[in-house]
Amino acid sequence: MSSSQPIDLRLPTPGCYADPIKAGIDADAVFDGMTEHLFFTLGKLATSASLRDLYMALSYAVRDRLMTRYLASQEAIRAKPHKTVAYFSAEFLIGPQLNNNLLNLGIQEEAEEAVKRFGIESLNDILEVEEEPGLGNGGLGRLAACYMESLASLQVPAIGYGIRYEFGIFNQIIRDGWQIEVTDKWLKGGWPWELPQPDESCFVGFGGRTENYIDDQGNYRSRWIPSEHAIGVPHDIPILGYRVNNCDRLRLWRADATESFDFYAFNIGDYYGAVEEKVASETISKVLYPNDGTDEGRRLRLKQQHFFVSCSLQDMIRSLETRNIPVEQFSENWTVQLNDTHPAIAVAELMRLLIDNHHFEWDQAWDITNRSVAYTNHTLLPEALEKWDLNLFKSLLPRHLELIYEINKRFLQQVRLRYPGNDLILRKLSIIDEEGSKAVRMAHLATIGAHNVNGVAALHSDLIKRQLMPEFADLWPEKFTNVTNGVTPRRWVALSNPELASLLDQEIGSNWITNMDLLTQLEEKENDSNFLDVFGATKLLGKRKLAGYIHRQTGILVDPSTLFDVQVKRIHQYKRQHLNALQIIAQYLRIKNGTAHSIAPRTVIFGGKAAPGYLMAKLMIRFINGIAEVVNADPDMDGKLRVVFLPDYNVKLGEQVYSATDLSEQISTAGKEASGTGNMKFAMNGALTIGTLDGANVEIRDRVGKENFFLFGKTESEIMKLRKNGYDPKQYIEKSPELSEAIRLIELGHFSNGDNELFRPLLNSLTGYDPFFVMADFDDYLLAQDRVSKAWQNHKEWNRMALLNTARSGFFSSDRSIREYCSSIWKVNPLEVEITCNIN
Repeated sequence: MSSSQPIDLRLPTPGCYADPIKAGIDADAVFDGMTEHLFFTLGKLATSASLRDLYMALSYAVRDRLMTRYLASQEAIRAKPHKTVAYFSAEFLIGPQLNNNLLNLGIQEEAEEAVKRFGIESLNDILEVEEEPGLGNGGLGRLAACYMESLASLQVPAIGYGIRYEFGIFNQIIRDGWQIEVTDKWLKGGWPWELPQPDESCFVGFGGRTENYIDDQGNYRSRWIPSEHAIGVPHDIPILGYRVNNCDRLRLWRADATESFDFYAFNIGDYYGAVEEKVASETISKVLYPNDGTDEGRRLRLKQQHFFVSCSLQDMIRSLETRNIPVEQFSENWTVQLNDTHPAIAVAELMRLLIDNHHFEWDQAWDITNRSVAYTNHTLLPEALEKWDLNLFKSLLPRHLELIYEINKRFLQQVRLRYPGNDLILRKLSIIDEEGSKAVRMAHLATIGAHNVNGVAALHSDLIKRQLMPEFADLWPEKFTNVTNGVTPRRWVALSNPELASLLDQEIGSNWITNMDLLTQLEEKENDSNFLDVFGATKLLGKRKLAGYIHRQTGILVDPSTLFDVQVKRIHQYKRQHLNALQIIAQYLRIKNGTAHSIAPRTVIFGGKAAPGYLMAKLMIRFINGIAEVVNADPDMDGKLRVVFLPDYNVKLGEQVYSATDLSEQISTAGKEASGTGNMKFAMNGALTIGTLDGANVEIRDRVGKENFFLFGKTESEIMKLRKNGYDPKQYIEKSPELSEAIRLIELGHFSNGDNELFRPLLNSLTGYDPFFVMADFDDYLLAQDRVSKAWQNHKEWNRMALLNTARSGFFSSDRSIREYCSSIWKVNPLEVEITCNIN
């Protein structure tokens, strides 16, 4: 590990930036900090402070204690230039910040004592007030957040770059069984964790035209003359590492207008025109993932992507210039990781900045770009691999399209040399899709421009090379690698499951939180009945908490002693929530028919959001709620079966769900899920998995042991064979009495108040073409659920299996993932930050 010289953060006069009042971490100092912020920042007296006031005061007090580390980390880079990770992502689902920062500072107990002095019963009362920034849609954004936390904990210098969406992912309300989207106003009342940096704003252009000219040295040049501009204003969020001085940052860009108010337009009565530019510019960072079902929606998405990428690259180049580092050394000081295709425009934008602004020749600019950029692919679904209509792209980014044409021309010449006369290969690999309406393939741009392309699970990375990009992999086999995803144990065990974390501390010491390999010591306890009972008791505590939450939110009473069978994730057909729903109907029918002799009493819990424009996914939510209405109202189901749909699933709710789960449903069609991270969080918290050989399920099963995993379903190769031979779902329905009866009940309107047309589109999909092979896997899934029921009967054996899932889950820490990125892709070393003044 390399280290810098200690950073001496001192004022011109003797003293330290870390004022003892603002840096102390004992309960007295935290209390004093809260009192000070209540009075001076919030204008409140302690006697009249609300819970939200106390939350804000505690958050500001905690932020004060981050600042010395935050500034010292930045100063360490200035004092000793060091390669820094720039993680580009359209999403950062960072979750609540207060408790995470308390944990990483090591002052949870001190904060608990401080808030009690204000007459608050528990710190949890304060934590409940916190609004969650909905800056992501699901796994992609949560992965980025886990990676940022691990980067800081591993003392790796890093900046996460993204967009500060004014309105994040929508809040979900369930009304009459349907999803209703409500605006996520996460910024209302202020958010104490960000530091606006308006002096470091950037200009970004759109539209307009390009022109050629001869510069002063007689060189032929091009320049872009945009027709509109926006200003990107950075907002920094400190990302503290666990019990270290290193504090990285998340830099999110807010869009402002270059001119906010047109006095002339206002004075002649054109009141909308007076603010038109402001409205148009600020729309860029208004909402996460605007609906791309319209031309304007697609245009806005592309503007968003270019906006945050351009701001970020300009910021990185400016950072070099302020430190007197030549731009030629960009790749020695920065490594850019593209989190999926959303930031893929970075390849063309970096080339533009180097060639047009800094007058590099093509080959040198391309060499810098290629050595700087790496690309993570997160999907095999064709619809998720972004393509932009050529006319839209040209109208918005004309100079970038010129550069892409040149990149493509030079690349295709390489392909011709490798495959002479093979026009089919040229068409398949070209950045420009010539089929139908011409489009720019962003995944191709990222793959060609990056020095490394990685998948996010062993199976996924293999499928990228075999199915998604076989020609690229043949051309550059050394470019394609795998880094299996991971999740941070700080949030997903220490914070979300304090009872389990306390047990682990007692049994193997507290170092497991940064060295998850230590969990393997738990295997020695697999036959210790007393320990297994204590381990099971931690799960029961989590289930009781979740049962209370379910009752408060939905009015449904659930029994914590039942098997908590959970599927929480984005609602999508390939994730197959409808397969789970169908097996619930089968279990319901068994109970009604008197054949449910060995079914384990279950509480089946769903959670997740459907994209507003994804009508089939929204119908799946209505389907699940329709089943829940019938099951939960039937007295025959009492003590045997309950169904719950948790509204507005997010990180905050996930912290309660993962610790309370007995059975994790990971049932996507084999070959469709890139990796998954929910499956890892469940395993860490001692849930058993029922799943297909898809994504990281394969690696989870290999590590926890096939005997501790409920496997079912056709493999990826079997699915491919079925598709090739002409798959007919009706054949599987006819051979399965239980499946046939379940479908008949749906057709009769049993779960839709007698409306036999409500679920017709869903049934037509399943019984007609069944794109995700639900019917093909149903019977095997039901048999696997029977094995679950049998295993549940022996609670000691279930606890043993659950313990082994926790004990063998260390590989799935995001710390391991980040170490792999650092060594094999980024070539980055840690930079330990030392501080000379006493901040403790």
